Amino acid sequence: MPKLQNQVPKMCNDRGRAYSKHNGKRIYHGVWGSDDAKKSYKRFIAALLENPSLPVVRNEGDVLVSELCDAFLRYYESRMKDKTEYKHHQRAIGFLCELYGDVAVDEFSPKKLKTVRVHVVKSETHCREQINKMIKRIVRIFKWGVGEELVRGATWQDLKAVPALRKGEEETFDHPPRQPVPLEVVARTLLFLPPTVAAMVQLQYQTGMRPSEIFEMTVGSIDRSRGNGLWYYVLDTHKTEEYIGIKEIPLNEEEQALIAPYLVGKKPEAAVFSPRTAMTERNAKRSANRKTKPSPSHLRKAEERAKKPSCYAEFYNRDSYRRAIEHAIRKGNRAGVEIPHWFPYQLRHACAGLTH
Repeated sequence: MPKLQNQVPKMCNDRGRAYSKHNGKRIYHGVWGSDDAKKSYKRFIAALLENPSLPVVRNEGDVLVSELCDAFLRYYESRMKDKTEYKHHQRAIGFLCELYGDVAVDEFSPKKLKTVRVHVVKSETHCREQINKMIKRIVRIFKWGVGEELVRGATWQDLKAVPALRKGEEETFDHPPRQPVPLEVVARTLLFLPPTVAAMVQLQYQTGMRPSEIFEMTVGSIDRSRGNGLWYYVLDTHKTEEYIGIKEIPLNEEEQALIAPYLVGKKPEAAVFSPRTAMTERNAKRSANRKTKPSPSHLRKAEERAKKPSCYAEFYNRDSYRRAIEHAIRKGNRAGVEIPHWFPYQLRHACAGLTH
C-alpha cells in the first residue's frame, strides 16, 4: 500500500514534552497532556491546513514559557519554606500561561509582559500593589531560567525594563491603608481565645512584632542570661536582616510573664507558642465544662490523641494564627459580644500608634 502524502502531523510525547514533526523538524507545544499543549497543537494544525507551506516557528530545543514555569515550580517546591509565596507564584504563572504558555521563552517580550499585566488588571481580582508583585514574580522566573540556561540573559534584562504601575493608573485600585486595631476590640477578642493564642496576641500588641516573629519564636531564641532584668528575643534571620544584621527585641517583666509558662520543659528548637499546646488547653477546658460522663470511646480517643501529639503542627503559621483569631471573633459574635473583624498585622500598627 503506498504511503499517504500530506498527512496531518500527530502530537507525540518526548519525556513529558508534546511535539509535532513538520518538514523534518520538531515543533514543541508544551507539557504533555496539558491544556496549553492541546490548544497549541490545534492552532498549529489549523494554520498548517490553511497553509501547507507553513514555516517552522520553533526550532528543536526551544523551551516554552509553560515548560519554564513548570520547571521553576518543581525547583521552588523542593526548597519551599513559605507555602503562601508558592501559591502566589502559581497564581502569577496561571495568568502568564493562559496567554503565552505556548510561546518560546526567548520570544516573550516586554510588550507581552504588559499584555499579561493588562489581563490581570481586567480580571479586577488584584490591587495595584499585588499586580506589581505578580509581574516581579514573573520576571524572577525568567531570571531563574537564565541561571539554568533555559533563557537568554537579554530576554530577562528586557523584561526588567517594564515599569511598575503607578498609583491612580487607569482601571487599577488600591486597598485603604491598614488601620490599627483598637485596644477595646483586642480585649473583647481575648475572652474567646485559648490561652496560648491570647498570650501571642498580647505579646504582639505590646512589642509591635510582626506576626511571623511571634509564631516563629523558639525557646532557644530567648536570651535570659544578661542579668539586667530584661530578656531578649534574638532573631538571626528576619525581614530586615540585610540592613540591620541580628535583631534583638527586649522583653520587660510583663512580657516575660506571658512567655515564661511556655518555656518550661521544652528543647531549644521547640516553638514557644505551639498549636499542640493550644489544643491541649482547649481539650482540657472542654473536659472541665462537660456536663455528662465521658463515654469509653471518648476516653479511648483522648488517649490515642495524647500518644500522637504530632497530629498537630509544632509551629503556627500566618494562616493558622489568623484563623485562630477569626474563630474567636465569630465565637464572640455568636455569644452576643460585638467584635469587628481584624487581622494580626493590625496589632503591629496599634503598637506603632502607642509609641508616637
